[in-house]
Amino acid sequence: MKTEPCRILLVEDDREMLELVQEHLEGEGHTVTPAGLGAEAIVRLKAEPFDIVLTDLRLPDVDGMEVLQASRETQRDLPVILITAFGTIETAIQAIRQGAYDFVTKPFAMDEISLLVGKAWEARRLREENRRLREEVAGRYRLHNLLGRSPAMQSVFALIRQAAPGDVNVLITGESGTGKELVAKALHFNSHRADRPFVPINCAAVPASLLESELFGHVKGAFTGAVSSRRGLFREAHGGTLFLDEIGDMAPELQAKLLRAIEDRSVRPVGSDQAAPLDVRIIAATNQDLPTRIRAGQFRDDLYYRLAVIPIQLPALRERKEDIPLLAEHFLSRAITASGKQVSGFTPETMTILLRHPWPGNVRELENVVERAVTLTGGGTIAPETLLLDASVGPPTALSLAQLPRRPTLQELTDEYVALVLQETDGDKARAADLLGISKRTLYRWGRHPAAPDEPSEEEVG
Repeated sequence: MKTEPCRILLVEDDREMLELVQEHLEGEGHTVTPAGLGAEAIVRLKAEPFDIVLTDLRLPDVDGMEVLQASRETQRDLPVILITAFGTIETAIQAIRQGAYDFVTKPFAMDEISLLVGKAWEARRLREENRRLREEVAGRYRLHNLLGRSPAMQSVFALIRQAAPGDVNVLITGESGTGKELVAKALHFNSHRADRPFVPINCAAVPASLLESELFGHVKGAFTGAVSSRRGLFREAHGGTLFLDEIGDMAPELQAKLLRAIEDRSVRPVGSDQAAPLDVRIIAATNQDLPTRIRAGQFRDDLYYRLAVIPIQLPALRERKEDIPLLAEHFLSRAITASGKQVSGFTPETMTILLRHPWPGNVRELENVVERAVTLTGGGTIAPETLLLDASVGPPTALSLAQLPRRPTLQELTDEYVALVLQETDGDKARAADLLGISKRTLYRWGRHPAAPDEPSEEEVG
């Protein structure tokens, strides 16, 4: 296959074989750097950029597996092709599980080498294009580390932009895993306090007996075990933002002291009669229904109104399913970068399962599922079985916001996803087909979107 010229590191201790392969690849226009030993190859990897590594599995000093490991440590996305004898095929397969692109068995024809190099180069080009597209799309629908193209999330972004510049307190509500701390950070880092501390604390994770000291500090000898003074998180956050997560779990007596600190703009450490002035913005969050807790006498209404000057309600992931492809691609890109796996994307069947799942754990659960799938996949595309999700769970939901009067079909879900990818590629069908890992003819068969004819012409498919 015709391949763009690329930089190849060729590692082979058999001098004759090295020269034959080098001559063949250079004849096809590639730049080849030869190395007769594994140690020499590792030095080269640390010093020079390459597009592909072609290495013998058995070398006299270090073996090809160590070259593979070095390539992953220095140039993580670098495709590594192994040359192996018949007796070491099992080792080569093991190497693929550890991130090698493919292997060729001796004796081989030079056309086999050309074919593998071409495929490896194209796979790397597609991965880079995928990454660039993901970053481009994510940037379009991102605020700080929050992602969302849905109307619900765009409304949240607009509220964050309006609230961030001020100093008024904000109360963020939403189910666990919806990204409340990310919203708090977006508010802080888009404010004039961005260069000052952002101090988070989970009020539910600290025993009530310790939370007062943790927040307000204490003086030496204030209680048994107070062998030294402690500033407290309010004072540590001076000039910045204090994020009180799970505020709904705070004990009533501590709620009263928090209210006093907000109203007086000062804190009094435990055991002290001296108040210290405060310059802190307070952002609180909860997954509980505070008005219900107020009616039950479990939360102070005056504190609630002090905290909820600007309320921000985060939607559950099941309420913004059109964001799932965007979020899944974002988490996939991060997992690929962290693992070095050669993964190109999700199959349409996999995306359908992601869209149907009810996501009780919300965005956090989606992130964990994608990370697990990347860990379990051997490469290529993410298949349904790597999700470890029940494909039948949850009501089928179309990708768009329109509420369908009946259960959508697999074809309808596929059409929606294909239309989304075409939108992100500005209607470029060849690029969309590449990103989906399918041919252009299959693209038309999967998604008979309004902008396309029922069947492509031969010129378009070619």
